[in-house]
Amino acid sequence: MCVELHTHSMYSDGTATPAELVQMAADRNLKGFSLTDHDTVEGVQEVLCHGKAIGMPVISGIEVSTMHRQYSLHILGYGVDPKNEKFLQWLARLQQSRIERNRKIVKKLAAMGISISEQELKQISGCGQTGRPHIAQLLLDKGYVTTTQQAFSLYLGRNKPAWCSRSPCSSSEAITVLHQAGGLAVLAHPGIIDKEMKVQPLLIQELVERGLDGLEIFYPTHSSKVKKRLQMLAHKYNLLCTGGSDYHGDHQRRLFAGQTGAICPPDSIMVELLKRLQYVQ
Repeated sequence: MCVELHTHSMYSDGTATPAELVQMAADRNLKGFSLTDHDTVEGVQEVLCHGKAIGMPVISGIEVSTMHRQYSLHILGYGVDPKNEKFLQWLARLQQSRIERNRKIVKKLAAMGISISEQELKQISGCGQTGRPHIAQLLLDKGYVTTTQQAFSLYLGRNKPAWCSRSPCSSSEAITVLHQAGGLAVLAHPGIIDKEMKVQPLLIQELVERGLDGLEIFYPTHSSKVKKRLQMLAHKYNLLCTGGSDYHGDHQRRLFAGQTGAICPPDSIMVELLKRLQYVQ
């Protein structure tokens, strides 16, 4: 049996509502689910309530954008308290950084003769966090590109004409804050940091020294070889092994866990995750 512990809703850059995602998990007879929107827990309460109503085991989650040395890393937080005031204040600062970045990107696009207003951006994102995927969708809708992928390759990707960096928190800070909010910190999709897996051993060691609790082992783009290497590192440091599809919606190629052809992170993950949460200070 499978679990799905990496998903995104309309509150960040996904297309489904939190309740719809929980229902998808139930329809596929999954044994555990988490919503991990980018830098926000706005949809978590809906997930928890709907999960309880239909008998689906749900755990709160989030995905935080961070930096460690020169590496852009995503840290998944599981079991965080979505009502923790200090945690919410911290997230508000991260969200403001996203807003400022969007404004800079829109300004750069305008200088290239591409007109996108903040009102249009707000309208297409609907609710929650707005980011580059929403800008890419507007570029597609307005006919500047033929696919959202092309929007990134021509304008929005790193070092492209409209690229703007933002000021993410350090990985160390994110791990500490997630712990303070009652959660566990897991390195998301570590296999994509360096496909040859040369960087990860030292990087993971450094993060473990800063309190990292786990690695996302089961991920759509992780090959069997990468999973094996990551599992060895997880065993070395007694790290939790998690997994999820990073599902954003039917508009992307990633399949929701449990579907035919999709990944199937084992349900033992949920058991171990809940066990470890009992010891979070």
